[in-house]
Amino acid sequence: MTGMGRSTLHHHFRGLTAMSPLQFQKQLRLHAARQKMFTEKMDVASAAFEVGNESPSQFNREYKRFFGQPPGRDVQILRSSA
Repeated sequence: MTGMGRSTLHHHFRGLTAMSPLQFQKQLRLHAARQKMFTEKMDVASAAFEVGNESPSQFNREYKRFFGQPPGRDVQILRSSA
């Protein structure tokens, strides 16, 4: 569709976003899951599956790595500060 090779696309994507397409997709999923847990009061596993993650344990690790807290605790903190 773009008329460029895969490696060229990845190079340009990284230049614009400072991350790979896969990293970008993971961040979008993490943010979407966080929003669902906060606004829709969805539990962690349901939110993870809803945004396309297949492994709740992997989701928990990635979430904690990105946001600095496990998902449950992070959402509690968000709710108490809102």
